[in-house]
Amino acid sequence: MSETFKPVIGVVWSDGGMSKPDLDTATQFIAANARVLDRRRFERLLRGGDAGPVRDAVAAYRNADGGFGQGLEPDCRAPGTQPGVIELALRILDEADAWDESLVTGACDWLQANAPDGGGSVFVEPSVEGWPHAPWWVPQPDRANSLISTGRIAGTLLARGFEHPWLDRATELMWSQIESLSGEPGPYDMYGVAKFLNHAPDRDRAERALRAVAPLLLKVVALDPDEPGETHSPLGYAPRPDSLARSLFSDAVIEAHLDHLAAGQRDDGGWMFNWLSWSPAAELEWRGFITVESLVTLRDNGRL
Repeated sequence: MSETFKPVIGVVWSDGGMSKPDLDTATQFIAANARVLDRRRFERLLRGGDAGPVRDAVAAYRNADGGFGQGLEPDCRAPGTQPGVIELALRILDEADAWDESLVTGACDWLQANAPDGGGSVFVEPSVEGWPHAPWWVPQPDRANSLISTGRIAGTLLARGFEHPWLDRATELMWSQIESLSGEPGPYDMYGVAKFLNHAPDRDRAERALRAVAPLLLKVVALDPDEPGETHSPLGYAPRPDSLARSLFSDAVIEAHLDHLAAGQRDDGGWMFNWLSWSPAAELEWRGFITVESLVTLRDNGRL
């Protein structure tokens, strides 16, 4: 669960008062606790390592059907392929510039073969049942399209200029759903919306769509970094200075969240997430993943 983060041992304070994380302590945390996948991400993204080991680490979670499972996404311990696990696999390949056409094509072929009516992807497939998983990994009886899975997968593929029939249909679906979005979409839905719009080729249309959905997105964002509970930071929707959604937040809000993120490094060198920890193994795996992600976000914003 969440906690109030404070400056801790391992955070270096600059003359200007900004905090910077202790990379050496983070290195020790990764070495002591992270799985091979996140050790390789750390080496690649923060130590100038090669892309090949990241590709190989991701490939270890690939299933014979072309998709990904096997616990790559820490909250889903089921071996079978899941769209949410494919999303994370593609995201990692993209961020590390370890893109592999054969792995990506196989995953997209699986998505095409298992798409719900109308295209896109569901959030959870029934194959999760009977296996350990977080309580929110629940299949929907109507196999509804998931904004978070579809939007994030499509966003990554669009960022790479990848072409596949699944993406063509998913792109049409995302535009339709975004342009008719109303009510109270959840914070995770908005992650999919933001990722898709950030990489949609039609930039004018994306900017118009962002302006239209901005009130819905701002409803689910915690502008105060000290707000307790399972909150969603502006940095989640706009992690980089060039992120499309960055325009929705003032510089002061972004700087406050960067301060908060930097100060969140714990005594052991790692970061902690603010959602429910349902399994000791999943908690440790998420901490390794989030530690790398936190460092990359701080680096991309001039804090490392």
